[in-house]
Amino acid sequence: MSVPESGSVKSRMRFAQWLLTTETASGPPIHAAECAECDETSAGADNWEGPQVWCLQHAGRTGHTLFRVTVTGYFRASMQEVL
Repeated sequence: MSVPESGSVKSRMRFAQWLLTTETASGPPIHAAECAECDETSAGADNWEGPQVWCLQHAGRTGHTLFRVTVTGYFRASMQEVL
């Protein structure tokens, strides 16, 4: 590999401070529940009410009592300053 005659730099590294924020423009968080015993799942909803009702109805129908809950949302990373 040869060194350029002009002595120019071919690459440069930058260090920056980053900030993570909740992204709301992409829509509200989606809440859902899944039965831990049979893997049936609720529909996704903008709030907890639908998945909670689904859990209670599923427990009443099947006797299953353990549920996994998830909230899917978005984060946005933005550069704050170059160090």
